[in-house]
Amino acid sequence: MHHKHNIQILLWDIDGTILDFEKAEEAAIRKGFAVHGLGECTDEMLADYSVINRGYWQKLERGEMTKPRILVERFREFFGKYGLDTTKAEAFNADYQVNLGDTICFRDDALSVIQRIPKDIGQYVVTNGTAIAQHRKLSLSGLEEIMDGYYISDEVGFEKPGIEYFNAVFADLRKKYGEVDPGKVMIIGDSLTSDIRGGNNAGLICCWYNPKGLKNDKGLRIDYEIRSLQEVPELLGSWGRG
Repeated sequence: MHHKHNIQILLWDIDGTILDFEKAEEAAIRKGFAVHGLGECTDEMLADYSVINRGYWQKLERGEMTKPRILVERFREFFGKYGLDTTKAEAFNADYQVNLGDTICFRDDALSVIQRIPKDIGQYVVTNGTAIAQHRKLSLSGLEEIMDGYYISDEVGFEKPGIEYFNAVFADLRKKYGEVDPGKVMIIGDSLTSDIRGGNNAGLICCWYNPKGLKNDKGLRIDYEIRSLQEVPELLGSWGRG
């Protein structure tokens, strides 16, 4: 366990951590079904889509497939499974990216948590979401105003958990802070395969946001495990400043 760190910087994941991704996903898909005349999207279908989608993002995290490809392939597979028109996958995804930014639902009153962090700690967003969706979310949620900056993988040129992604983030942070010790940077995220593996790769302090009490079955180093984001300021407080 890490103790008495003077944390300098927090790297926050957005989807599934600060924001309730599932609610936004559900709203965007239901809207897409209506707009594209695909009939009813049932709860079962949504649950199914979620599983298909997760599989594709993990392919991206492992470097097996490019982002533009996973975005369309997931809908192709999903539509194919339900006998829907797979040629609509591309147009559906284009609308979906925009609609995904429309439903803003904070987890654990996250905005108040972020605002309670001492001002001398830098706070940045680290996300693999698409630039279109994430810019909409950042601006509509008010996060853009509050955060010190954000690193969207589409713009960085690499994806979490790749070390190249974190190297690029650190190169940028050093422009602002001079030397940055990875051991004083904490990543907070819900995904073992993206956030925590990425944090392990980059030698960061790793805080796993695990509201459902899942098992760490990936053999990854977790320094702090929290059930609620409300625990974060407390964590920081326990180190004492100075």
